[in-house]
Parts: sequence; C-alpha cells; structure tokens
Amino acid sequence: MGTTSIDPATLARLEALPPAVRWVIAARIKTLGLSLTPVAAGSWLAASLGGWTPWVTAVAMGASVAIQIGTNLWNDAGDGARGVDGPDRLGPLRLTALGLLNPSQVRRAAAAVFGVAVLLGLFLVALGGWPIVAIGGTSLALGFFYSMGPHPLSATPLGELLVITFFGVVAVAGTMHLHGARVDAQALHLGVVVGLPASAVLLLNNHRDRVTDARAGRRTLAILLGQGASKVLYALLLLLSVVLAGLFSGAWLTLLPAALLGGGLVGALVRLPLCRTLNRLIPGTGVFQILLLLGLVGGAIG
Repeated sequence: MGTTSIDPATLARLEALPPAVRWVIAARIKTLGLSLTPVAAGSWLAASLGGWTPWVTAVAMGASVAIQIGTNLWNDAGDGARGVDGPDRLGPLRLTALGLLNPSQVRRAAAAVFGVAVLLGLFLVALGGWPIVAIGGTSLALGFFYSMGPHPLSATPLGELLVITFFGVVAVAGTMHLHGARVDAQALHLGVVVGLPASAVLLLNNHRDRVTDARAGRRTLAILLGQGASKVLYALLLLLSVVLAGLFSGAWLTLLPAALLGGGLVGALVRLPLCRTLNRLIPGTGVFQILLLLGLVGGAIG
C-alpha cells in the first residue's frame, strides 16, 4: 500500500470496512443531491406550467445520478493514479489512492454505471429526441474527461463554469423539455439559480485542496484566484443564487432559511484555515441548494 501520512487508526478503520461500504464512499453518495435537485427543479417548473409526468422525473433522476456516480468513480481512479488525491489531502480520502480499491475495478465499475446512464437515456431519447442525445452524450463525455485523458478538466479553471452549465441550466432545461414544457428564459433563470450552489461546492473542494492540487500541477480556479478571492467568490455564488431566486419568485420571505444558512456557511469559511473542518461545509452547501428550491416552491404555493 505504500507509505502514507494518514492516521493509522483511520486507515485501520477503512481497511476493516466491508467492500460494499468502500464502494459507497468512492461513489460519494452524500453529494448526489447536486444531480437530483436540478431535475426536481425542472420537474417542479414543468408541473407549474401544467405538464408533469412522474415516471419521466424518476428516469431522469436515475440517469443524472448514474452520470454523477460514474464521474465520481472515474475521478477516484484517475486522480489516484496521478497521485493527486493522496493520503495527505484534506478532503475525504480517496480509496483508490490508499490502495483500498483496485483501480481497474473502479474504472470498470464507472464504465458500468455510465452504461446504466446510457440505458436510462434511451428511454428519455425516445421521449425527447435529438436534444436529449446531445445532452446525454456531452454529459457522459465530460464525466469521462473530467479526470481522464492527457488534460483532465478537473485540473483546469473551467470546472465551476461547467457545473453551473450542466448541473444547473442544462439539467433544468433538459428536464422541462422531457416533460413537454417550452424551454424559455424562465427555465434558464431557474437553472442558474440551482447551478450556482453546485458550483460553490466544487469551488469549496478546490479551495480546500489547493496545496496538494498545486503540487500535482493543477491550475484550478481556486488556485488561480488565491485563498482570499476564493472565499469571496464562494460568498458571491451563494448571494447571487439567493438574489436570483428572489427575482424569480418575488417571494423573498420563503428564501430566508436558505439565506440564513448561506450566511452561516460564508462566515465559517471566512474563519477557517485550510483544514479538514472545511469538509463540513460541503453537505451544508448542498442543503443550502435544497432550501433554495424549497423556498421557491413555498413562495409559489403561498
């Protein structure tokens, strides 16, 4: 397994985990809300316009989750092979890098999950036609090239923009198209609202890992901006998402829970140095995204 700087007790606990639990960790199940929320948002907007089919939402969520899990597994195997996500990283430990999962098996599992996404996508293509082929094909390609290839996208400053585009605008617009709703400025507006917090999650990850990423030759947006500017950008992403949500619905009061949580997250980020405690802000940012959508729904009902 090689020499590591990981705490021996932590390593022993990971080694004692059942194989199934190791795979759950590698798939990063806790982050799947980032792929489910935009599909839920698009389905809600389609329903508010008079067109919603439950099974379409279920299949779209399944395909979206499969793409994200496949991407996570490719990332675990790819970065582990490059030595990017080593045992000294501050983020959640990557099991491939620690030798607790076989890299070839992880890559095969990722390919299998992408295959599930393709099968689910075939149902959606029959419903939505060529636009869904373009969305699904591009998403699968980005999922692969995010960590693989000679120039992985995860090593560039493009990640945050790609997340806003595909975990926000494209996911919401594509879901609305599947429900037969017209994709207009309102759909694009909502896509940006839910895409901004997802982008903030990636920025937070890259901010936390700036030291090991820079050592591995990465040039992420967080590295290019520096620590202070990265914190400012995180705050702006959350603030802008609340403002755009308020402009979308006009019901500012129902957005108060999201705004309060966002303020707390920004305050914590400002106070914290580069440390493992930053990991606690990642699920919090996911909850912020969900509260934002719930605030929009609550405002519409009220």
